[in-house]
Amino acid sequence: MADEKDFQEKIRQLGTLVGELDQTPGARPDDRSKVAARELVQLLMEVHGTGLERIMEVVFESGLSGEALIGKLGQDPIVRNLLLLYSLHPDDIETRVLKALDTAGTRLRKFDARVELVRIQDGAIQVRLVTSGHACGSTTKNLQAIVEECIYDMAPDLTSLAIHAPEDEPSSGFVPLQNLLKYPVGASALAAHGAEVDGAD
Repeated sequence: MADEKDFQEKIRQLGTLVGELDQTPGARPDDRSKVAARELVQLLMEVHGTGLERIMEVVFESGLSGEALIGKLGQDPIVRNLLLLYSLHPDDIETRVLKALDTAGTRLRKFDARVELVRIQDGAIQVRLVTSGHACGSTTKNLQAIVEECIYDMAPDLTSLAIHAPEDEPSSGFVPLQNLLKYPVGASALAAHGAEVDGAD
């Protein structure tokens, strides 16, 4: 539990530091570092303001309390990202990734495709995209984009994401002879066998 006096002191320090940005000795009005600092503070204030406003709306509209309310806040897109920013989200990354895959699966069904979790470890995620029949390159890229969007929306704090797409199969129907032989032989042996057949004619 945060100490109230300590929190109030930090708020006071924040206000003091913001005021000092315009009073830095020798700093020009167009000093890039000062401008960047002011923009950073302003952006943080806007992000927190939007997040807090949405939290108030969710609390008021849901009528929930306790764990149910925390879960509801964790599902809201705006509040979720604010909670993730400070590692306060109620769900761990694995739970959020599984929820993301459920969402992706719903969207992929109309393309007759699905996505499977292969591995998740230390924030590194591997998934496999499965399609039925032959999918052209552009279709596969679109499906991958759907999976990426869903996962990054729920787990922007992941360390890496690898999507294994289905291997491209020969579209002409041609199957190399070597793939049909139970005991593959070298090209030289096939050539020698052909020469013996020709000599017997």
